[in-house]
Amino acid sequence: MNTPADLLNELRIDRKPPPPQTSRRGLWIALGVAVAVLALAALAWAWFSRDTAVEVQTAPVVALGNGGASASVLDATGYVVARRMATVSAKVTGRVREVLIEEGQRVEEGQLLATLDPIDADAARALATAQLSAARSQVESVQAQLSEAEANARRLSTLVQQQLVSRAQYDQAVATRDSLRAQLLTAQRNAKVAGESLRIADIGVDNTVVRAPFAGVVIAKAAQPGEIVSPLATGGYTRTGIGTIVDMDSLEVEVDVNESYIGRVQPGMPVQAVLNAYADWKIPAEVIAIIPTADRSKATVKVRIALKTKDARIVPDMGVRVSFLEAPEDDAKQEPQGVRVPAEAIVQRDGADSALVVGDDDTVEVRTLKLGRELDDGRQVLQGLTPGETVVLSPSDELQDGAKVKPAPES
Repeated sequence: MNTPADLLNELRIDRKPPPPQTSRRGLWIALGVAVAVLALAALAWAWFSRDTAVEVQTAPVVALGNGGASASVLDATGYVVARRMATVSAKVTGRVREVLIEEGQRVEEGQLLATLDPIDADAARALATAQLSAARSQVESVQAQLSEAEANARRLSTLVQQQLVSRAQYDQAVATRDSLRAQLLTAQRNAKVAGESLRIADIGVDNTVVRAPFAGVVIAKAAQPGEIVSPLATGGYTRTGIGTIVDMDSLEVEVDVNESYIGRVQPGMPVQAVLNAYADWKIPAEVIAIIPTADRSKATVKVRIALKTKDARIVPDMGVRVSFLEAPEDDAKQEPQGVRVPAEAIVQRDGADSALVVGDDDTVEVRTLKLGRELDDGRQVLQGLTPGETVVLSPSDELQDGAKVKPAPES
């Protein structure tokens, strides 16, 4: 049982402050502050990471050759040229009467291209024709006189033997006959000269007609009716040609090869040509000749290359890239010959040839390489890189494995 003292103690008021209680509202405020701090930290890290990405120049890794194909020993660039191209002009100066060609038109050998005003040439031919007729008439006249003189000389020869006429009469008849013979020879020669004059006049008329010297395609039309054309460059408004014709069957490639690598090129070696306009079209070709002279200003040697494929898509002055190939082995499958990278992408790291490869996350990876031969526009890499990857050009020593990079904007 409780004593009266215990009961009194229970009725006493406790004056001590109550213990503090945690407020739910304060807890939510603390959590919100923590989340905001973490978000700001993430944004700051992202911003800091973006600002610290190094700006670099990059280049793609390009495959060299395929299995079963010949390896490229040298790459070069050049242009398609025509070995047979002519600017057609008249042989004489004259005014154009009509032009029968247009750009892109195909013409055959001897086809009429244009005509000049033939008034002067026709007049010269008419004069030569008249002179020839006069000369022939003279020949006929002298021949008739000569026939009479020969008959008279024969008759007097008989009479002089019978002493019916004097010897002087016979001698005069013989002299007349011989004179007419000489006149006939002169008349015949004059007729021949007149004939040659007529032939020259005919050539003059033919010179007013411009014809195609060979079969080809017209690539330029240089004159219009009414203009004056001349085979000589007289200046002013005088044209020197009617049009330009190209024999498309004579198209070939000319490339300038650095003289340091010309020893790799031999006449007859196979070549693969790719037009800049058709990057996926590989045209088989071969070396025709190496021109035996160098360009001292460019330190290059010109090489002629024959295209084995004739196609209307190939036109003069097109840019072309060629690969000089090794001779293919019979019935042998060659392994891919590595990749090509610019020489600026290869650096020394830890005493080894290396390249810095840009990954999908814009970080670089240092790759150790196995190098092949030097190329005209880069270096062959046998191991360490695959086609389609991207490498950093001229990387600095501070750029290490795992560093963040971003491509430099194209200038």
